[in-house]
Amino acid sequence: MSKFPLLGMTLIELQSVAKKLGMPSFAAKQIASWLYDKKVTSIDEMTNLSLKYRELLKEGYEVGAYTPVDEMRSVDGTVKYLYRVGESNFVESVYIPDDGRATLCVSSQVGCKMNCKFCMTGKQGYTANLTANQIINQIHSLPDRDKLTNVVLMGMGEPLDNLDEVLKALEIMTAPYGYAWSPKRITVSTIGLRKGLQRFIEESDCHLAISLHSPLSVQRSELMPAERAFSIIEIVELLKNYDFSKQRRLSFEYIVFKGLNDSQVYAKELLKLLRGLDCRINLIRFHAIPGVNLEGTDMETMTRFRDYLTSHGLFTTIRASRGEDIFAACGMLSTAKQGENNKS
Repeated sequence: MSKFPLLGMTLIELQSVAKKLGMPSFAAKQIASWLYDKKVTSIDEMTNLSLKYRELLKEGYEVGAYTPVDEMRSVDGTVKYLYRVGESNFVESVYIPDDGRATLCVSSQVGCKMNCKFCMTGKQGYTANLTANQIINQIHSLPDRDKLTNVVLMGMGEPLDNLDEVLKALEIMTAPYGYAWSPKRITVSTIGLRKGLQRFIEESDCHLAISLHSPLSVQRSELMPAERAFSIIEIVELLKNYDFSKQRRLSFEYIVFKGLNDSQVYAKELLKLLRGLDCRINLIRFHAIPGVNLEGTDMETMTRFRDYLTSHGLFTTIRASRGEDIFAACGMLSTAKQGENNKS
């Protein structure tokens, strides 16, 4: 019979476990400290709990930490880690060191329902939501964890389509009993699902990134089918109800495709769409994926696009491409591993 993982439980959930087992109330904070501060991998390591309580815990629970099953290393230092979730599914996280900064790109689902044209994860289809345990484990079991400065939920899956578990993981990352990180260290990236966007803004102080990729609704719906359910115009109008000038940052991710959305016409439409919002634009080079007839634009065009937006008051950056030699774009490694399993 499988045991319940403690990793990924909030303090309230750990208090419930302690009470159920007849442990003193302060035991929940002790367990949380072992999980999130001391990074243990077994209940036996929780030595300030009595042997009796450790044995009680072990009857129905385990830490629930599991190491990566595969990895790919880039010449630029980027590392893609593959984690097994469940019996036969896999998700990826990508570790990106950059001078004094080290960012981990974390997954929230196995596959994805959104089926964006440019995303390999969408080609897998949707399999399952990750639990808070499976989300937090990508941080807990990261070999480079002690160097980590930032986390982005920008890996496999749509975070707002798994909002309950994502919010639980964010609580653990930011709460005093957990990792006690500033919310400014964490960014959640979303295409902008209506059902989750407002709730996320109101229940979390973490940074927000919206996947935009085209300011024109018709074109965006071709790239991102979810546009038909909740348009970018509606998303922007909703965002205007909130103040993004202080605690959190609002950004828009914009993959620049050659000959598709990289001309000054699109820059002007972006300025028109985002007028009145305190935000920034991150321009991203496209990582080619099999079977998709899209190309990334050249750096000269991206620079011209950035400079036009910035000169017109919309702060714009170009995100450096990392890990291209290991296919760091979401879904490539897990798709290959899934294919191997299906053949065997």
